Amino acid sequence: MNKKLAAALSGGAVLMLTLSGCSDDSNKKVDDWAKTFCNTAQPQFKKITDANAAIQAQTRDDSKPADVQKTDSAAFQQISDAYKALGAAVDKAGAPPVKDGATTQQEAVKELNASSVSYANLKKKVDALNAGDQAAFAKGLEDIATELGKISSTGDASLKKLESGDIGKAMQKQPGCQKQTPSAPAPSGSGAGAPATSASPSGSASPSGAASSSASPKS
Repeated sequence: MNKKLAAALSGGAVLMLTLSGCSDDSNKKVDDWAKTFCNTAQPQFKKITDANAAIQAQTRDDSKPADVQKTDSAAFQQISDAYKALGAAVDKAGAPPVKDGATTQQEAVKELNASSVSYANLKKKVDALNAGDQAAFAKGLEDIATELGKISSTGDASLKKLESGDIGKAMQKQPGCQKQTPSAPAPSGSGAGAPATSASPSGSASPSGAASSSASPKS
């Protein structure tokens, strides 16, 4: 029931979560900026990863609509809060010391805040679904997954710019900006079990699996 939603979510663009390894290039000012941002941002990346994993854990065929609704609602709220905090982290770090750094910073903050609002709206839509009507609930989840795919595939140009070039190389050296591993607990109040697999968002703007699986109701 929740598979299409999980696929769309796992294909979303989140700043820097796919980075790994180290860069040999060194620019102290850029490195200092990356350290400031990544240290602040790491807990937020972790929250997003955990929320994705909680939704993934509710893709079992025997997942009950009420449990799916509760999990998805809590996860979307957690992701919304994390995006808002990431926007604040970019704002607090200041303009990165690169060409057009101030513009890149401002646009990235704007996009992160917009994503926060989008996920908060998805939470409201999940909360409004009728978990007592399984067919209608599954259709509602499918519509939300479609909307999520659109959110994931637009509005991340500034984030991609922020993670490119010298800034991206500096971030690669910061553990806080590298790929996070989901922890066992699901978002507070979700009722979900331990995640079955990592659902870390991709650095790509394309929702890789947005239509890869069905949201048809299960008995």
